[in-house]
Amino acid sequence: MPSSLVQEVDATGLQCPMPLLMAKRALNALASGDQLRVISTDQGSLRDFQVFAQQSGHRLLASEDRDGLYIHLLEKA
Repeated sequence: MPSSLVQEVDATGLQCPMPLLMAKRALNALASGDQLRVISTDQGSLRDFQVFAQQSGHRLLASEDRDGLYIHLLEKA
């Protein structure tokens, strides 16, 4: 079984709502099952991506804080 594609979006230095908008745009170009890694410096992105996943149907596989660098892994529905 082929592994899914993982695309990365670098939203460092950008404030809400830009990390989320960049993620939405990138997800639109992906196939179902593909993954998107978003790297952000916006602390609010931790909450934003949880709410986005609940509302959009995409899966939030992971969110972590690496000393002010917020990394989110989403899977397209």
